[in-house]
Amino acid sequence: MNRFVASQQNLSCISRRITAPRSGAPCRPRVGAVAAALVLTGIAITPVAALADAANPVCPEETAFFDPGKGEDIVVPKGFKVEVFAKGLNFPTDIAFLGSKNSFRVLVLESGTGLPSRCNDNTKVPGIGKFAANNPFTPDLLIFNRNGGKIAGPLAKPTASGGGLQPDGPAIGLAFENDFLGGTLFATDSNQGVRGAPGAANNTSRIVTVNISNGAVTPVITGLPTGDHPTEQVLVKDGFLYWSQGSATNAGVTGHDNGGGGNQHDIACEEITLSDAVFDSGDGHKTSGYSNHGVQRQGLVVPAFEDATRPGMCTGAILRAQIADPMNTIEPIAWGFRNPYGIRFSPLDHPLKGQLMISENGEDERGARPVNNAPDRLSIARQNPDGTPEFHGWPDRFGFLDSTQSVFNPIGGAGDDLFPDIDRIKAENTPVRHVLAFPPQPPVAPLAIEPADVAAVGLDFAPSSFVQGVVKPQAVLVAREGDFGFSPGNGHPIVGHDIELVNFTNLGNPNELQLSRFAFNCPQGSHSHNPDGSPTCKVEVNQAFTGKLRGINRPTTLRFGPDGALYLVDYGVVRDPGGSDPASKFVNPADAPLVQIPGTGVIWKISRIDGRP
Repeated sequence: MNRFVASQQNLSCISRRITAPRSGAPCRPRVGAVAAALVLTGIAITPVAALADAANPVCPEETAFFDPGKGEDIVVPKGFKVEVFAKGLNFPTDIAFLGSKNSFRVLVLESGTGLPSRCNDNTKVPGIGKFAANNPFTPDLLIFNRNGGKIAGPLAKPTASGGGLQPDGPAIGLAFENDFLGGTLFATDSNQGVRGAPGAANNTSRIVTVNISNGAVTPVITGLPTGDHPTEQVLVKDGFLYWSQGSATNAGVTGHDNGGGGNQHDIACEEITLSDAVFDSGDGHKTSGYSNHGVQRQGLVVPAFEDATRPGMCTGAILRAQIADPMNTIEPIAWGFRNPYGIRFSPLDHPLKGQLMISENGEDERGARPVNNAPDRLSIARQNPDGTPEFHGWPDRFGFLDSTQSVFNPIGGAGDDLFPDIDRIKAENTPVRHVLAFPPQPPVAPLAIEPADVAAVGLDFAPSSFVQGVVKPQAVLVAREGDFGFSPGNGHPIVGHDIELVNFTNLGNPNELQLSRFAFNCPQGSHSHNPDGSPTCKVEVNQAFTGKLRGINRPTTLRFGPDGALYLVDYGVVRDPGGSDPASKFVNPADAPLVQIPGTGVIWKISRIDGRP
């Protein structure tokens, strides 16, 4: 997911699609926008609760509507239904299951502080200490029964002595060694959210084990890179840990958006040669790619794993290590991604034939190398036959296209290092120049591209029991967290804050895909369906809280449970600059850029109406 850290003067995006906030007067929520649209279309309105149902405890004026109800305002395809499995959570990011379809437990990881704002400070919650068990801005693990009743937790809370998960978060990934059969439980965490200390979060990402009996946390791999994006999701296969490792920067260059320039640079997975381009931050600092801020290294040959704490560690990559000797066996599987997030192996009988499918978040317009309109991607990550990692083109290729294509030219915004000199931003960054002199090997194209700012995150392969109607055999479901309000909307309607359906339409050819929206917010009276049963809506909506809907806010991942149902992890409400939806804007400009609202996280359950397991 896209997260980011702020210094006093600068912002640094750490894991999704984020640019710096735009100036302007505070904007109160437009509570009647959807209601007005419904009236115009003649659709009855179901009364809902008052707007201020939830608030940020540090900044109590930052409130948000929260009433998931029974998911009445989520439209899904014919033959499927939505339920609330659990609600009132603090920023859930991942889910795991333990048991069989008739008897299982559900483990939910809460991430703690994951987004920058003075409001998200775990040391300033009134009446609650930083290491208190009820601090909503520190990570933990909760355990539920199959009916959604909490039976344990919070477990693994940080302690003053250094135990538990890291206090400043985010904790993101969760996976059992043997999937539903259990075994060792692995998680990822970092101290990325550390406040006001550029560089202090560098190399703080970890993979740990969590004992679900007592909550004890044991580090397995430490010192992983932590810049814009930390260690994301994790999974286990054939004695190996696999994880997605985000890029340290937005677009390959360490700028003011990276902890004021104090955060670590990107780390290559193989030897590269830098281009002659240097990128201007406007204060006399000009920086080469894959270099510390203000360091110029035109044409330099840079070795693999430069400045990593261990060989094999690099950024913008899928990495793996043997569970038997994890610190000494780290190696890249594929690299040249910006922020790879979701990871899942396909079934052996799938057109992908057991390969690793991933989601990737595209570039933002910010920093010393701003990029506009870059798409998210779906890709396959694999090694070359000789054991070297495949290369997917980043930072000089965004999806199928070279960075120099005019579609990526910046338009000039508050997140750019040269702001407010918009003419200079455009002059120096049009076209978006290459970071590398040449690619280290021919780039591999993505499997599919997504619209900009949808934030494609967790994904999973549908079991045969979920196949029905629009869900075809071998389908994939993808959670799309949606924009963070720093840029205009990505279309009409705005897409994101939803679930995407990916059907492989030719079971003999993995490159033939059909992408469509599977579940998204829609006022209950406006639900409709196409002849094939796919969902449509008569009224344009975005996030649940801005439209006062009983629906989805920020879906971060999804997993199919032992019962065959799809469980969607919804991070909850985040107030943002309002560039995409003015109703999402924070009340006080001093609370910028992103205000988390505790207690608004939800686990949604989507299943077949016929109840077939």
